[in-house]
Amino acid sequence: MGISTQTDFVIVGAGIAGLRAAIGLSDAGSVLVITKEQLGESNTSYAQGGIAVAMGGEEDISLHLEDTANAGDGLVNREAARVLVEEGPLRVDELLRWGTGFDRHNGELMLTREGAHSRNRILHANGDATGAEIGRSLLAHARALKNVTLLEWTMCVDLLVRGDEVIGLTVLDREGRLHTIHARAVLLASGGAGQVYSDTTNPAVATGDGIAMAYRAGAEISDMEFYQFHPTALSLPGVSRFLLSEALRGEGAYLRNAKGERFMERYHPLLELAPRDVVARAITREGMGANGEPLPVHLDMRHIQGMDLRQRFPGISAFLAQHGLELGCDLIPVRPAAHYLMGGVKTDVDGRASLKRLYAAGEAACTGVHGANRLASNSLLEGLVFGARAAEAMRRETAITADAVRTLDTQPSPTRDSSSLLRRLQREMWKNAGLLRDAEGLEEARAELKQICAELPAAMDRSSLELRNLHAIGELIVQSALAREESRGAHYRNDFPRRDDEQFQKHHELAAALLSEGSRRPRR
Repeated sequence: MGISTQTDFVIVGAGIAGLRAAIGLSDAGSVLVITKEQLGESNTSYAQGGIAVAMGGEEDISLHLEDTANAGDGLVNREAARVLVEEGPLRVDELLRWGTGFDRHNGELMLTREGAHSRNRILHANGDATGAEIGRSLLAHARALKNVTLLEWTMCVDLLVRGDEVIGLTVLDREGRLHTIHARAVLLASGGAGQVYSDTTNPAVATGDGIAMAYRAGAEISDMEFYQFHPTALSLPGVSRFLLSEALRGEGAYLRNAKGERFMERYHPLLELAPRDVVARAITREGMGANGEPLPVHLDMRHIQGMDLRQRFPGISAFLAQHGLELGCDLIPVRPAAHYLMGGVKTDVDGRASLKRLYAAGEAACTGVHGANRLASNSLLEGLVFGARAAEAMRRETAITADAVRTLDTQPSPTRDSSSLLRRLQREMWKNAGLLRDAEGLEEARAELKQICAELPAAMDRSSLELRNLHAIGELIVQSALAREESRGAHYRNDFPRRDDEQFQKHHELAAALLSEGSRRPRR
């Protein structure tokens, strides 16, 4: 199909936040949803554990708010968190009306618990395929709306900025041709950036495109030092870091070190259900020998009785079976992997970014709702709630008088092999800007990123564009991590191991100052 040069609303990303926003905008004008691969390929579809929602009334909502704030380690924006937990039940009710098949027992919704939650409030679907089921129902609903156009295999390149407002964006189609699209509002719902690290649970599409585009356009970016590392990814030689859901520990799984000992009692009173940052660092330390040699850490469900683990976790069980492992029978080797970015495009609770007509929602956005460390299973809820709120705000944007449509060079660029440079970037970020950080390592990372910058390909093809975006993400993470000289939530500095509320209990002041001192790229 051809790409229209004018639409009312453009949404970058077709995960939970983007699709919910598209549904909310469908009666307010024409909506173009752009995804760089096939529909359904997003972080949403890989979310296993569930969606956290307080369906038990006011007390449950209040407890959900406190659990979110406690997990966020002193940096949660309580206004955003209150919006999340109070509006969450309404958004989940919508999903139920739209046919989302959450798991039930005797007709009642099944609820489970994950780390740092004070009660059972996690809904799941098909055992361990919650995100895929939510994505399926949202996509089916969006497809039926006449004003919504879903555009696959299209890479967004950069935002079009006029003065202090965003008036559209440029895109690269499947054949490598460039197009401009004007719109009265643009929503970045492009997900996270896990591919900046060599070890990640994220799919290959998670390259931080929306955040990098916003950064280059001059939008404010916040909290990029806070990257959550999931404690339990499968650790087998030559096998991708397959996510082993926190719901496994919610159902009673133990963590054991190389001696066979449970060790979490040395790190946190909630044991295996401690906040993710605590568990991830504990596994990292237990997996490091006296001379730095790696030691195995295992997830153990051999003691679980009265539960059919294959039925409860069918996707995980099937993947493990491909590698000769079985829950309840074997010790499962695990290690942390990059999982979720708490930072992103700075927005208010309605998704508004610092540039006019630009919005962001989901993992690409930073409302401060997660603080320094996201509470388990709040991510799907975040996409639903803030995707819907962004749509309501975008509806109020007036039409624009677009610049004359520019005809861009439509000759496809030759695809460059960026794979070796990408692996170099990923290894450097994992080594020196990963789970455990210090000034020396971060400075090494900054120097390596500077060298990589000089080698970035100028070609206009998907792999080159993604590499450029990941490089920008890496710079933002390293700069922010260097500036935060304390340890808080997902950000841990070996050289500053304590939390410092006097200097660093704040979100954007430090990052905004950092960007204003020359790190921000010029506008186009």
